[in-house]
Order: sequence, then structure tokens, then C-alpha cells
Amino acid sequence: MEQERPVTRVLVVDDEESQRTALAGMIALWGYAVETAADGQEALDKLGSFGAHVIVTDLMMPRMDGQELLRRLKTFGSAPPAIVQTAFGNLETAVNVVHDLGAFWYLNKPIASQELRLLLERAAAQSRLAERNELLERQLSYQGVLGEMVGSSGKMQEVFALIQQVAPSRAAVLITGESGTGKELAARAIHALSPRRAGPFVAINCAAMPDTLMESELFGHEKGAFTGAVERRAGCFELAQNGTVLLDEIGDMTVATQAKLLRVLEDGRVRRLGGKSEIQLDVRVIAATNSPLDNAIRDGKFREDLFYRLNVFPIPLPPLRDRKEDLAVLTAALLEDLNHKHGTRVTDVAGEVHDRLRVYSWPGNVRELRNVLERAVILAGEGTIQAAHLPPGFGGAPVPAAALTADSGELRVPVGYTIEQAERALIELTLQHTRHNKTRAAEILGISQKTLFNKLKEYGAQGAGSAA
Repeated sequence: MEQERPVTRVLVVDDEESQRTALAGMIALWGYAVETAADGQEALDKLGSFGAHVIVTDLMMPRMDGQELLRRLKTFGSAPPAIVQTAFGNLETAVNVVHDLGAFWYLNKPIASQELRLLLERAAAQSRLAERNELLERQLSYQGVLGEMVGSSGKMQEVFALIQQVAPSRAAVLITGESGTGKELAARAIHALSPRRAGPFVAINCAAMPDTLMESELFGHEKGAFTGAVERRAGCFELAQNGTVLLDEIGDMTVATQAKLLRVLEDGRVRRLGGKSEIQLDVRVIAATNSPLDNAIRDGKFREDLFYRLNVFPIPLPPLRDRKEDLAVLTAALLEDLNHKHGTRVTDVAGEVHDRLRVYSWPGNVRELRNVLERAVILAGEGTIQAAHLPPGFGGAPVPAAALTADSGELRVPVGYTIEQAERALIELTLQHTRHNKTRAAEILGISQKTLFNKLKEYGAQGAGSAA
């Protein structure tokens, strides 16, 4: 049986309704799926959801003309080919739109239908070829690379498969994982593999934003909405129009802001602080957290209805200690990136260094690995990283094999270990006991969050800036 040929989508952009409708109708008769827009701005708004393979656009239009539309498309990097039509054409204009602005081809009005049909077929073939190349790149990701994420282990291959399955959809995604596991990289990979890849990717860290500014950052504000609002400002959702917004460390958002976020997600509209009108949104939402939200829901710190709205497609990221078979490919990829960053020529790590990397527990995950290697690359400069290039005390005497019993809470440490080693064991096991909820761990340990973060930074966790 002959395989059904996928439908090619064409976006027709023209400010004259009669011509726009007639052109769309003719193209639809040729077997294309057609969407229309009255100007360049409306075309950009529709690209995120329609995913056109080819654009047929007029040149002279109000609000945003065809030339500005082509300039915007050129910045996207992977925009669909555009066929430009105009009634005011000359050779200079043709050279400008095709050569300088990157249009696929140029047609004078009135358009000859057969000429347009031939151009559409050629442009569609080019677009399909680009899609096929992208598909091959996605398949290559199963060799251990997806975007900026690296890993050939079974656990990471499962993550890559989930990302590739959910990317083409519009579903909300909740990424979970400890600090440093690459939650933002996973979110960026989802965006890059989605039909919205030509649109913006906007990330906001809910843990790093003061409560008083969170609503303004998310939803924007009008001039004079509050003290210090000296001008109108678009929020993250508005900036991410036709693209993706990442709400990182969503568990640290206040309950009051959660209620307003839920309303935005349900209605698909946002109103700036102090504003009177609402803005229609077309935004894909990805949330991330470094601690399970179950406890927060139970304690009344996170809305259960918002959780279900965000947790449509969960993606858990494994900690580095659970995928140490990825250390070799991770190290190679990080060395290449760090050499480019610092102008060094480090090729590999010595056997002793590899052994130390392998036995280390990596509480700071891939972020900590990068920091350790970055220091070593700077010190080594070229050749092989030796043990002397590692941070002082790194991978030395192992943290004692202590057991935190559920009934008595006792920490059993063999005789012969130092106070510092016992303290570190207690902190790490308490974090495991609380599922890396740093706020709860600090309460159990009887120390401030700041003290806990400083200790983790001292151990190389590099995660002191994010409270769970």
C-alpha cells in the first residue's frame, strides 16, 4: 500500500481580504493546508501554532510589511521558505528580498497561477528536506547527545525518548530532578525540537525572584502600576508569545501567585499589573522543580489544581551518581566546551583522575562536574588533567558509610573518622532522608538554610542559590 503523503501547510499573508481569500482558496485546491494572516505581525503570531512549511506574503502591508516579516524570519534560523508577491516590483526590490532578506523567490502581481504552483512545489520540497535533516539529527541524539544534554546510559536514553515524544505536542511538562541535573537544558531541548523552535524561549527562576516582583516578572505591568513602575513592561508570558516559558523552581512560588498563574493557564490570557485589557497567549509552559511537590501540596504550600495543570507530562532527570557510566562522554563533551571557552588544549584526564571522578558521589551533579573540570582545565592548560589539578581534598578519604535509622535517627560512624567527615555524612544523609528538600533538612539539622548552603558549597555542591 502506498504511504500517504503528509500535507504541506502554507501561510498566506496579504492585507487585502479579497486577494487573500482568493489566493488561499486556489492554493487549497492544489492540496495544501492553508492559513491566512492580514499582516506580518499576525503571521508571526500564527507561525507558532500553525507550523507552516511555506509562506506566501505580500510586500506592502500596514503594521508590519513583508520586508520586516522577512527580517524577523531571518533571525529565527529555521524559518520556512517565503515566496514574496507585490504589485510594485522592480529588479532592485527583487534582489533585496531574495538576496538580502533571504526570500525563496519573488513574484509580480498579478500572479500567474502555474508559476506560483511550481514555486510552491519547490519551496515545499526544500522545507521537507530541512525536516528530514532535522529528523536525522534527532535520531543521532540516541547516540548520546540531545541538544546540550549528554548521556549514553539507559536512564538518559529514556529521558531523551520522553523529550522527543512530548516536544511536538502542546502539553505542559513538569521536569523534576536535583540541582545541577540539567532541568533547563531539558526544557531548551523540548523547545528546540518543537514546532515553536522559531519562537522565543523565556526562563524565570521562581526561587531567585523576590515575592514583590514575581507577579510583575510573570505578567508584566503598566506605567504607574506601583511605586517604581516608570514605564510599561512586558512579562515573561508576553515575551514568550508563540514560544516556550520555563518556570524554574516552581515550588518556591507563593500560593497567592500560584492562584494567578493557574488563572492564566486556564484562560490562556494575561493582564499586566495595572492594565485594563487582557492579552491572548499562545505559550507552551514547562515547569521544573528540584524537590517533589507532594510534601508542599500536603503542607498547603502548593496548589494541587496547579500541580495537575503542570504535571501533564512529567520528566524525571536522574542524578549523576545513578548514571556514572555517562562520566566518560560527559567529561569529553565538557572538556571540548571548556577548551573553547578558555582557549586551552586539554585532551583527556589521567587514569587516577577518572577513578576519583567515578567513586565520587556528586551531590552537585553535572553542574559540579563542570566546575571541577573547569578549574582543572585552567590549571592544566593543555594535555592531560592530573590529580594535582583537582580541588584540594577532592576524592580523598571516602565519606563514612553511615546509616540513618528511621526509628531512632541515629548516625553510626565508625571510629577513626574526623568531625568534618561525620558532619558531611550527616548532612548528605539528611538530604537523602528529605529527598533533597534543603529547607526541611536545615530544620532537622538545627541550622540555618544559609549555613547549609555554605556547607554544600564547601563540599562542591554549587547549589547554594536554590532553596527547595
